[in-house]
Amino acid sequence: MNNSVAQRLEQYTAKRSREVLLVTVDINGEQDQIAIFKGFSSSLMRPTAFDPDVPVLSDRAKIISIDRVASPYDPQSPRYIQQGLTWETMQPLLSEIGV
Repeated sequence: MNNSVAQRLEQYTAKRSREVLLVTVDINGEQDQIAIFKGFSSSLMRPTAFDPDVPVLSDRAKIISIDRVASPYDPQSPRYIQQGLTWETMQPLLSEIGV
């Protein structure tokens, strides 16, 4: 598939709009956490560009873990569906919905 990791995760949340993905990544030795919901990404630790065409999750980022959370997302009391997924364990979920 030609889509980037970020595009695939965004497409997943666009199709599964009742889920939020919390993606913990390492970018050049610095950790970031990115929330992906309804096809859009936003960093929870850094400024996010206003332009949605500027990727929040770069191709050089290393995914540490992915958590699936039920929406609406409440950071004080998240309702986890699954925690600690890797990119590899996320693949069947992406394939299941065709992204």
